[in-house]
Amino acid sequence: CDMEIKVLGPGCMKCNKTEKIIKKTIEETGIEATLEKVTDMLEIAAFGVMGTPAVIVNGKIKSVGKIPKKEEIISWLEK
Repeated sequence: CDMEIKVLGPGCMKCNKTEKIIKKTIEETGIEATLEKVTDMLEIAAFGVMGTPAVIVNGKIKSVGKIPKKEEIISWLEK
């Protein structure tokens, strides 16, 4: 089954970097996942996160307000 990953952020540098690192990690690990960028502030607020970039994996908040490390991303993807 496909994993659903969302990067929440208005499009700031950190948000773009977060999206890039997740995309690269997905490609390198070959894990089936869909990556979606959410820039709408109302949609972001609906997740209840106060900081961006935020990462949501299969509906669960995994990271808020920082660029996640590659190892961290891999650990989310392997579950």
